[in-house]
Amino acid sequence: MKDAPDPDLDRQLARQARLVAIVIAGTTVLWLGAQWLGGKFGWETRYVFLFDLAAMAAFVWAMIVTYRIWRKRRT
Repeated sequence: MKDAPDPDLDRQLARQARLVAIVIAGTTVLWLGAQWLGGKFGWETRYVFLFDLAAMAAFVWAMIVTYRIWRKRRT
């Protein structure tokens, strides 16, 4: 027989999931804005590439946290 779900764990996981959603949405908006500004003001490619790397790092972090949430929900 399975144990009853822990409401504190559910709240913690929900909070983490909200944080992941905010990071993904914010990263996407900031990255698109940086791409647009870079094109508009003629920034050098290396500066725009820096925004690409920062966005990739944020997305990788979000994927890792999402995977950890998924693993915790399964146990």
